[in-house]
Amino acid sequence: MWAALFAAYAATLGIDAAGGSNYAGDEPHMLLSAASLSDGLDLDLADAYADGVYREWDGRPVRTDGRIVGGRLVEPHGIGFPLLLAPGYALGGATLVVLALAAVAALAFVLAAALARHVVPEPWATWAALLAGLSPPALAHATAVVPALTAGALLTGAALCALAVRERPLMRTAFGGGALLAVLPWLDPWLLVPAAPVAALLARWTARRGRSLVAFGTLEVQLASLVFYVSLNERLYGGFTPLSVVDPPVTGAGSVADYAERVPRLVGLWIDRDVGLLRWAPVLALAFLGTWLLWRSRRERLARLVAERRDAEHAAFLALALCAGQAGVAAFATPSLAGPWFPGTQLVAALPCAVPLVAWGLRWSPRAGLVLGALTALASGWLVAAGGGWAPPSSDAPWGPLVAAFPAGPGWTWVVAVALAVAAVIGFAWRRRRRELRL
Repeated sequence: MWAALFAAYAATLGIDAAGGSNYAGDEPHMLLSAASLSDGLDLDLADAYADGVYREWDGRPVRTDGRIVGGRLVEPHGIGFPLLLAPGYALGGATLVVLALAAVAALAFVLAAALARHVVPEPWATWAALLAGLSPPALAHATAVVPALTAGALLTGAALCALAVRERPLMRTAFGGGALLAVLPWLDPWLLVPAAPVAALLARWTARRGRSLVAFGTLEVQLASLVFYVSLNERLYGGFTPLSVVDPPVTGAGSVADYAERVPRLVGLWIDRDVGLLRWAPVLALAFLGTWLLWRSRRERLARLVAERRDAEHAAFLALALCAGQAGVAAFATPSLAGPWFPGTQLVAALPCAVPLVAWGLRWSPRAGLVLGALTALASGWLVAAGGGWAPPSSDAPWGPLVAAFPAGPGWTWVVAVALAVAAVIGFAWRRRRRELRL
């Protein structure tokens, strides 16, 4: 699986990000920081901009989005992810960095398949991971110089560690999960939100198996990393996080009313014509079916009778908590959903964690999964063949003229969401009635 995914990601290297440029959005800033760090761990980006380091990978000039703090030019992207990229950049430049990120992205979906096996048997787990891993959002971000799928690999690995200690509380597994979680804020401070349920369940399940000291140790590892993270940021950026160099408000919302106006984003993130994730990866609709199956299973209390169902519910709930946390961040903490990036980029960190829910929905309704998977594969093939750019793509894939049926704007988004919810309830009730009549 890893080899197949890596080959698919490597095959997209020839597609420009936008407008004939290989990189867009935050990517040039990440590469420039990695180049500066690879050159003697220089934290001042002024020299890198003055020397035109960006000419090594792209001819377009890059303008800083940071400011001077303590005599150094720093940017709000932090040093964690660029520091991770710096060795690869020193050895092989931007090309090696992109290939390494593609390898990590492929690993993220291999881990996602392992996580899905806690919920459903094969082949559903592997098929769900492949469909999600070959979807347009995954293809677009696998070779993008952003921490999204690297964070997805860390979150999925930590979730696997949490489930492992629930079965057998080994010290190496517990501390491994704590270490993976400790890295996340260095990639993006907002990753603390989806990481919170994993950290809580990792400590809880470890303590309930009689390893209270080990459970405390996992939290201490994360706390020590967080304390060092805040201390370093205070010195470099003048605040708790690198976002301190951004003009307030950091989220773009300055009042409760502003945040209330963002509630429609919770729906628009999925079905909006311009920024919705389901517009490009219809197979992810199975995650909502998996969520409903989890709710139904817990309501019917099947876990009290079947131990395997209890394990599946815990794994699915953990995956759902991760996805819900990331969706909350995307809806309320992101200044804008549209920009020079692939639609749905705010949710990509949770994409591997959604695979268990997708797999559950795929197993329950394989016919619908076949149609949605075919549409997703069609979208990926369409975009790769067109080669027009990722950030954002100017394509009607995979719907063609039917793309006009997707809502645009918060008002129509709510109308379509309510209509789809009503149709889903009617469909489930009709299917359940048919099963009862057969019995």
